[in-house]
Amino acid sequence: MAQVDYFTRKLDDKNRLTIPIELREEFASGVVITKGFGDYLHLYPMSVWQQKIEPELEGSLLDEHIADLSVRFRTGKTEAELDQKQGRVTLKQSQLEFAHINREVEAIRVGSYFRIVAH
Repeated sequence: MAQVDYFTRKLDDKNRLTIPIELREEFASGVVITKGFGDYLHLYPMSVWQQKIEPELEGSLLDEHIADLSVRFRTGKTEAELDQKQGRVTLKQSQLEFAHINREVEAIRVGSYFRIVAH
């Protein structure tokens, strides 16, 4: 099966994002949603968050850049399981406002996570 690097979706009335069926196994460990570097969100498989991101955010306590990234990514962070029936995850209202998302989103793969932007 080919790797899915991009998808578009319309959020439902409860602000739930449906993950394409081809990606659900990748998110089987759970989902982490954070603010991105800009006005967009990051969507991580829980396994990627725990193995790659969390160790980087626990760098030197005296490194201001690491501290700033930690604050940015942890403020408003959501950890969740995919809805098993339809593969959905809920985006918080504060996340939608931060990323200027109304209903339609684009998700673009950036290595081992996705960037979610307003469409």
